[in-house]
Amino acid sequence: MKSNKFHIFLLFLCALLWGTTFAAQSIGADHVGAGTFLACRSWIAIVVLTPVIYAIDRINESYNGVSRRPVTKEDKKFMLIAALFCGSFMFLASAAQQYGIAYTSTAKSSFLTALYVVLVPICSVFLGKRPPAKIWFCVLISLVGMTLLCLGKSFLNGEALTVEKGDVFQIIGALLFTGQVMSVDYFAPKLDGVRLSRAQFVVVAIEATVMALLFESSSTDISDIMSALPAILYAGVLSSGVAYTLQIIGQVGVNPTVATLTMSLEAVIGALSGWVVLGESMLPIEILGGGMMFVSIVLSQISIGEKKRK
Repeated sequence: MKSNKFHIFLLFLCALLWGTTFAAQSIGADHVGAGTFLACRSWIAIVVLTPVIYAIDRINESYNGVSRRPVTKEDKKFMLIAALFCGSFMFLASAAQQYGIAYTSTAKSSFLTALYVVLVPICSVFLGKRPPAKIWFCVLISLVGMTLLCLGKSFLNGEALTVEKGDVFQIIGALLFTGQVMSVDYFAPKLDGVRLSRAQFVVVAIEATVMALLFESSSTDISDIMSALPAILYAGVLSSGVAYTLQIIGQVGVNPTVATLTMSLEAVIGALSGWVVLGESMLPIEILGGGMMFVSIVLSQISIGEKKRK
């Protein structure tokens, strides 16, 4: 696959939005269950993306007479399959992440979720997409950086890093996000990115609504949802509607390992947003970890560039 600077930039924007959403998820978890939060943000994402798709279709049809709507039965079937794979992986991963974040720290949550930066290249090998040797070195740098960024303070304070219920759900979420990234890598080049994004959110919204009705309806009322509404809107519009669309478009033409390295910057951005917006302090070891993650992205791009020149 060819790496594209514009696509990498889109994935960076994706990481920016995801990184600033951990706080919103934590706030939402204080008021509503994982299924309710996920259902609300997903329905909002659908509402946001529908007029965008309509506008893009009108522009394409007016200026070049081209439409990317699924027309034939085969096209519609392929879109349905793509939506089921991408959407179901996203639903399960997001539900595990949202449930787990109520039982663990934001730092550990961001670190454990970002473990897909290691899992994706491993899965790529089994699928016949062997990353260049230098990319594995970048993955190692990024993993060490994530550890210092998210867990460095605990190391310095001599705190024991125990595995708790929330941590287990975050690890499960990382495994499932790996499936979502690999599904997008397969389906996105063959479909309209914005339309695929909406289709996967339809699947997420339906599955999350069923989950909320079955397990959370008795413990959730409208006042809880209204209390969580600012967090739900932020997650629904920006993290879901915008960021996941950027992921689908950005992953087209980008090596999946390089894509995950870029998207893993959400952990760095999450820490920086807490520092700038919430006034949380960052220790030198955490700054070093964030710097290592950024360096891994730069090196991965240099490595891909060298491979293309050869």
